[in-house]
Amino acid sequence: MTTLDFAATRPTHAGIATTQLGDDLWRITRAGGEVLGYVERHVTAAGHRFTAKRMLQRQRRFLPIGDFWTIEDALDCFRF
Repeated sequence: MTTLDFAATRPTHAGIATTQLGDDLWRITRAGGEVLGYVERHVTAAGHRFTAKRMLQRQRRFLPIGDFWTIEDALDCFRF
């Protein structure tokens, strides 16, 4: 069996985990598996930016939360 590096799940903050889906995309879940949203990395002239998007299950859409300079800052918004 082949294991892909980008498919590995690793905890990052208390109560949430990330799954890297590609070079620039992470799925954010609770420890129980509930999907909270996604973080996407973009390259800008000033450097990398990380966009956090909250998943709204009932509406079947994403709500942009904001753009951040670090992935840690983007992940912080999913703790609440």
